[in-house]
Amino acid sequence: MTDHLRQLCRLNGTSGREEQVRAYILSHLEGKADVTVDPLGNVLAFVRGKERAKKTVMLSAHMDEVGFIITYITEEGFLKFAPVGGIDDKVIVGRPVSVGDRAVPGVIGIKAIHLTDKADSGKVPEAGSLYIDIGAEDRAQALSVAAVGDAAYFVSDYRELGQHKVQSKALDDRFGCALLLDLIDRGVPRDAWFCFLTQEEIGLRGAVVAAHRVNPDYAIVLEATTAADVAGVDDADCVCKQGGGAVVSFMDRRTVYDRTLFRHAFALADRLGIKCQTKTAVAGGNDAGSIHQANGGVRTIAVSLPCRYIHSATSVGDVRDMAACRSLTEALLRCYADDAVG
Repeated sequence: MTDHLRQLCRLNGTSGREEQVRAYILSHLEGKADVTVDPLGNVLAFVRGKERAKKTVMLSAHMDEVGFIITYITEEGFLKFAPVGGIDDKVIVGRPVSVGDRAVPGVIGIKAIHLTDKADSGKVPEAGSLYIDIGAEDRAQALSVAAVGDAAYFVSDYRELGQHKVQSKALDDRFGCALLLDLIDRGVPRDAWFCFLTQEEIGLRGAVVAAHRVNPDYAIVLEATTAADVAGVDDADCVCKQGGGAVVSFMDRRTVYDRTLFRHAFALADRLGIKCQTKTAVAGGNDAGSIHQANGGVRTIAVSLPCRYIHSATSVGDVRDMAACRSLTEALLRCYADDAVG
């Protein structure tokens, strides 16, 4: 799984600009699935399992990452931008970025501390007051390599941290995509739909279309979620902890999850010896918010990777939690396909 994850995290793809990620996924689905790419760019892959399924199961992960979009180019050649997805202003100042299909290098600039008014000293500048410096002499030179509407991305290589952790941009949700590909590579126990979705970060838009098309009975949404198990955070506010295994949600800002599926997941994990933990906050949201409302309603669960510093250039995940997510997802797929959840 980490081989897929390493390659996927190095690709760029904000919402509506998922082409690189989609191309990688399609190249690894050849001969393994019946594949459709819909008008929104979702990849819908029907995979034959070792046995037929009694119920239709949809597994999903989103291809897009948070990033930026160029909104204006100044006379001096600086690029003004807006966030694509939820990005805290604190994590963007001074960050290296790449712009557009040419991957033009740049940096998110800010006025030097020597020139900052005392009233503004120590304050986090808003994204609207910042700019991307690509080294252009003027607007004309900037326009020769960049344009309004171009995407810009964090620059951050995938690397290992310590014995069990990895750091990269876009772990949300290239982890989910890597897990789906890994499950397919290993051979799935039952027939299922493996769906790689677009535009999650700006409103779960690809999921709306995909869920209506697949029309599943059950859905497993594979995600990354906030792990705040860091210095200075009380235990009650950690949300989830790295090393604690797969995270299962009871509620977030878009979904109240199926209570039976929630309890079943923990009972199943306990029986199989899979590390599993609860997301102990009603926060965030994911494609489940659209999927569970599709057609006549879909019984839906979210299985997430605990991720530190999510929606930044330096997200951190634990490979032991990744393995737990894979084991739990595979077991849930078998149960849902057999309609064996009580």
